[in-house]
Amino acid sequence: MKKFAALLLTVCMTAMLTACGSADQGEAPTADSSAEGPAEEVVEEAEEEAEAASEAIPNTVNSLEDLPGKTIGVQLGTTGDIYASDYEAEGSTIERYNKGADAVQALKQGKIDCVIIDAQPAQAFVEKNDDLTILEEDFAIEDYAICISKDKTDLKEAMNGALNELKEDGTLDQIVANYIGDDTKGTCPYESPADVDYSNGKLVMATNAAFEPYEFYEGEEVVGIDADIAKAICDKLGYELQIDDMEFDAIISAVQSGKADFGAAGMTVTEDRLTSIDFTDSYATSTQVVIVRK
Repeated sequence: MKKFAALLLTVCMTAMLTACGSADQGEAPTADSSAEGPAEEVVEEAEEEAEAASEAIPNTVNSLEDLPGKTIGVQLGTTGDIYASDYEAEGSTIERYNKGADAVQALKQGKIDCVIIDAQPAQAFVEKNDDLTILEEDFAIEDYAICISKDKTDLKEAMNGALNELKEDGTLDQIVANYIGDDTKGTCPYESPADVDYSNGKLVMATNAAFEPYEFYEGEEVVGIDADIAKAICDKLGYELQIDDMEFDAIISAVQSGKADFGAAGMTVTEDRLTSIDFTDSYATSTQVVIVRK
């Protein structure tokens, strides 16, 4: 960084002196300034140095046995956060981030040793960062479900009925295939039936739209597996769907307080969560994995 700053300062001073000299001689500066070439070279050199520095950070986690004593990154309030907490008793430090992307960036910068996160988002991160990889060992297997307030048993039963229909008629598999799969991704989007009656009103879904492919932004719209499943359920039950994006650890509170009717965000059913919230039947099985530097 110091080298880059010094070089950039030199380029700027050279450009200023050149401009002053031209003004003294009455010559107008041209668009093809000789200062632009060196400046671009300096920027490229700085970028190359930053990339090389990132690649030079050694990997310290090669298997699950290496996790004790390491600094582990997780998204706050997720299942990865819950599981990682068990390692604190073994000397590990847990760094919690509001977004999985922030944890991944910290890993790239060498601030943490690994990230525990769900398999599908992990794959999306690794595809965009060729200096990262996923351990071959699965960290944990988990079931995803929709969370509902304990006092909304009628809604829970209705949503379970809709989920079962979506499983039986193949809609659930279609939705998943549209977001996951080399041959099917983007080829079979969910579309609401033309004759849907939304006379029952509106249901509000709480989510954290930073969890691709389950929920993420496409432009200004929240899309993904959970968004489409929620839409399909609401279509069957005769409700309009409203999606509210919030921090992951605020979802359960929003559902408990009635701010949202249900929560869907790749949420795992755990004994701890069941003490304060209820869940529908599972609609997907996922795996927790560990992302490390190559």
